[in-house]
Amino acid sequence: QGVYRIGALVRHADLEKSTTLGRHQPLVASAAPLVADPIVRTRGTFVGSICHADPQGDWASVMVALGGSVIAQGPQGKRAVMVKDFVAGPFQTVLAHDEIAVEAVIPPAQGTRAGGYLKLERRVGDFATAGVALALDMSGSKVNNAGIGLTGVGAQTINASDAAAALVGTSLEDDAVDEAARLAAEAAQPRTDHRGSADYKRHIVATFVKRLIAHEKRAEAKVA
Repeated sequence: QGVYRIGALVRHADLEKSTTLGRHQPLVASAAPLVADPIVRTRGTFVGSICHADPQGDWASVMVALGGSVIAQGPQGKRAVMVKDFVAGPFQTVLAHDEIAVEAVIPPAQGTRAGGYLKLERRVGDFATAGVALALDMSGSKVNNAGIGLTGVGAQTINASDAAAALVGTSLEDDAVDEAARLAAEAAQPRTDHRGSADYKRHIVATFVKRLIAHEKRAEAKVA
């Protein structure tokens, strides 16, 4: 499982149909069918979505969880920017006026990559009320590396780094999972709006962290 590069013209639907990603990048494969609706997925692009920097967009959270980066190109050449640093605010990025994003890069896994994406939406195709992207790099039952990105619960995509750190070195014991869920909810910065209260959204974040990890533990048990 080496570096994965996703070009600027790759559409959401291309990722949804990719058997390679399905085998080696389960988080990307999990999120792809949940992006907007089929019409949008056949026209919109992965890199374009990240550059749009919508706080309720899906792909930025996925890339934050994976420790991914965007490659920007301009007159001075190319530079790599971690997605966690690429988004500067709602609908804002750190791209200079003379730069464009030419690809996204997912770094190699530190073991067997696992994870998934969950989001709550009022109806299919709607923006996320709250969402969680979870990436785990495993050696057997042990977590070598972890990442958690939060969607729709702040002014921009949130890197729940403390929550992810609570999982590293563990075998996803209940205490570690509970702590990660608590820290993820704590990292969320939601506002009460027509989609739900701030407390409700924090509850969803914690619930999704636990649900995603429970899914991975069930999958691991089947393999064992």
